[in-house]
Amino acid sequence: MSFKIIGTGSAHPVCSKTNGDLAKMMDTSDEWIYSRTGIKSRYVCTDETITDIAVEAAQSALKNAGIEPSELDGIICTTIRGDYFTPSLSCCVQERIGASCPAFDMNAACSGFLYALDTADGFFARKRVKKMLIVSCENMSKLLDWHDRTTCCVFGDGAGAAVLAEGDNLLSIRIAAHGDSKIMFIPNVSGNSPFNRTPCPPSVLTWNGHGVYRFAVEEMTKQLKAAIADAGLEQQDITWVLPHQANQKIINAVRKRLDIPEDHYCCNIKQYANISSASIPILMDEMNKKNTFKTGDLLAMVAFGGGLTSGACVIRWG
Repeated sequence: MSFKIIGTGSAHPVCSKTNGDLAKMMDTSDEWIYSRTGIKSRYVCTDETITDIAVEAAQSALKNAGIEPSELDGIICTTIRGDYFTPSLSCCVQERIGASCPAFDMNAACSGFLYALDTADGFFARKRVKKMLIVSCENMSKLLDWHDRTTCCVFGDGAGAAVLAEGDNLLSIRIAAHGDSKIMFIPNVSGNSPFNRTPCPPSVLTWNGHGVYRFAVEEMTKQLKAAIADAGLEQQDITWVLPHQANQKIINAVRKRLDIPEDHYCCNIKQYANISSASIPILMDEMNKKNTFKTGDLLAMVAFGGGLTSGACVIRWG
């Protein structure tokens, strides 16, 4: 026994900033950003908290699934940072939606949603749950150096959610980690301990762009091929690919290494940018609301993230 997806939801802040808006703040332009990333705009938090967005996405997914919060047997939230170190974001969501089930957070950076699906699969396999909620929510705008055009223009804020129920629609899933704290990292806060002798740099994202690109293309290609093979399928059998929305050039490079037609790839990076672990569930909800997916469609999801982490899965829709 595994699971099936019975509902999806998403949410984003009210404020959207275009490349032109960023060009007024720093030495960049719409052409510079779009040609390198495929991004035109991104949503950023102003008055909203991370919990606000996560709750909105969760409620949307529950409504789409047609179930009440009281029916949930577990909540997993994936995020790089919640509003608090403790309580967890998942506990904040549980409180706000009125659920009473166990709840915990996971941090696998941009691969978080796939890590959460794999974790949820274990709960279903042990028959510990009948329905679970996964919420992936990120507030990347608070973790960026807004003077660094190579990073701040790439990310956005938002949340995506999925409700899982008992079923056999997960055909394969793989997760991996290749520990590397140098290619992409965000330092923790320094605190004010009078005994601390180790200075902590600002809590903003730093990366080696070329290193990230190489890892992303190689690992996403590898994991996607393997997940499809694990499912006993050929690449041509896949109906839709939902890749992590990190960079259009990365997605294009992966696509060229596979035998899946270009029009089978779902993308929304142009208006959302990279929302870390929330990218895939937001994309899935958007396609679901457009009625793009039909019962029996084979969805392949693939991601990479800081850690370095990666993963891929194949799920039958409906």
